Amino acid sequence: MLLLCGLLLALPFTSAAAPPRDSERPGQELAGVRIALWPDGQVPGEPGTARPARVVERSSDPVHPDRYVDQIDAPYLLVHAPARPNGRALLVIPGGGYQRVVIDKEDRALVPEWVDRAGYTLFVLRYRLPQPGRDRQAALADAQRALRVVRGQAARRGLDADSVSVMGFSAGGHVAARLATGFDAAVYPARDAIDQLSARPARAVLVYPVIDMGAHAHSGSRGRLLGEHPDAALAAQYSMQQQVRADMPPTLLIHANDDRVVSVHNSERMAAALATAGVEHELHLFAHGGHGFGMRVPAGSTLAVWPLLAEAWLAAAGETVGSEPLSSGEGIRPRGSR
Repeated sequence: MLLLCGLLLALPFTSAAAPPRDSERPGQELAGVRIALWPDGQVPGEPGTARPARVVERSSDPVHPDRYVDQIDAPYLLVHAPARPNGRALLVIPGGGYQRVVIDKEDRALVPEWVDRAGYTLFVLRYRLPQPGRDRQAALADAQRALRVVRGQAARRGLDADSVSVMGFSAGGHVAARLATGFDAAVYPARDAIDQLSARPARAVLVYPVIDMGAHAHSGSRGRLLGEHPDAALAAQYSMQQQVRADMPPTLLIHANDDRVVSVHNSERMAAALATAGVEHELHLFAHGGHGFGMRVPAGSTLAVWPLLAEAWLAAAGETVGSEPLSSGEGIRPRGSR
């Protein structure tokens, strides 16, 4: 019996994704260029053969799809390239409560404004989600590697490597904040020359982000990432306002005061920590908008200006750090340097 138990414990963990609800059905991933983050079979910490990512459709309205992807063992990027590029790349990290990665409102819905009109090249991340036996730092490892992959491809795509920034939504905002505060954390072994590039974003945009894992936590994100009852030390480690550092990128926070899913206190606490550390930042709070508005905002509302605010914020990337201009290549320093 002891031998049998030992053999079972030694088997690699695989978790079946939750079956779709009655209102859900199989969906299609977005069209576009797909970039694997790591060579096949070399995703750090992932034993065995990767399962295919699963796409699920939740909407019955073909005009307004509402898809998500889960079961992500082999993370990847989807590229949305503009016809008239502005020379800037943006790593986008959608939300989904660390249970799924949403596809439409925080990915596809960005294309008309950010790609077609503003000319950004978007690299949207499908990151690994928490599951038993998986390192809690898997999403950060994916975000670091993604930023490095984007930076490594910048020259051949005609993009400015110095100005590569990150934008995260909801739980994806937590991943983006982890990247902004932990860009040089050693969370996976270096694989190749790409891993010698800096993973520090030029700027960060956090939209209704999950930040706190304490009193103001989004319970679903905390439970999936840390367990139902994390101790104080673990909660502090993943509460991003407690990980703020002076050399992190300038950060823009967007939130609605009436958000009943991820409390506005998350952004307020992050802004207070950024101010204490002397990090350049802005906090924009809107009276109405709730949670998860993404790009689906009524045209007449004040919230409709948030993409323009974010674009103006990102336009400063690569221009100055404090009062010192960035030299060519400054944003692609070797891993671990500042």
